[in-house]
Amino acid sequence: MREAISLVPSLLLKYQMKEPITKAEMLDYVRRSHQDYFPAVFSRACDCLHLVFGIEMREVDPSSHSYILVTSLGLTYDGLLSDKQGMPKTGLLIITLSIIVVEGNCASEQVFWEGLSMMGVYAGREHYFYGNPRKLITEDFVQEQYLEYRQVPNSDPACYEFLWGPRAYAETSRIDVLKHWAKFSRRVPRFLQSLNDRASRNEEEGAQA
Repeated sequence: MREAISLVPSLLLKYQMKEPITKAEMLDYVRRSHQDYFPAVFSRACDCLHLVFGIEMREVDPSSHSYILVTSLGLTYDGLLSDKQGMPKTGLLIITLSIIVVEGNCASEQVFWEGLSMMGVYAGREHYFYGNPRKLITEDFVQEQYLEYRQVPNSDPACYEFLWGPRAYAETSRIDVLKHWAKFSRRVPRFLQSLNDRASRNEEEGAQA
């Protein structure tokens, strides 16, 4: 797991730069003692990218083992700023769409945030990769038309619920989202924790330098 997590930042940088990456380049980021296990390291790094960031690897040249990185499930949104700073937000978008589908295509706000809390994402807490989750979900995802966030009719006090927006229906399908959820949902918290631990270590080492 440690080798796979160490590879992820380099892959994310290639995604941000819109550049391909080769197997030879990836091997440079893996300790020599672990290079014989590269297929397993590569597989775990791909799973982490897919789950946490909603990015997948696609081989474009088998002869050179060259890959490009693209957003998953047909989605065209990654939440990066115009200067490509920050982390892709597609992974969180996929998780939010999954929760809505699992809840019967309409999730109450309470159930929605309870589901995200199981992934270590909380409405009132800044997230290392996703920033301000409440703003991202109730404003950005809504403005991009991936989500609808509306008041439940006749609710008093006011209650809110989440549904898929028109852009989500246009770009992906509930079947694909459910397959993703069934395959990966239990593994997201573990990957997030490993990435958080690595980021914290890097910050501590930077502060001590």
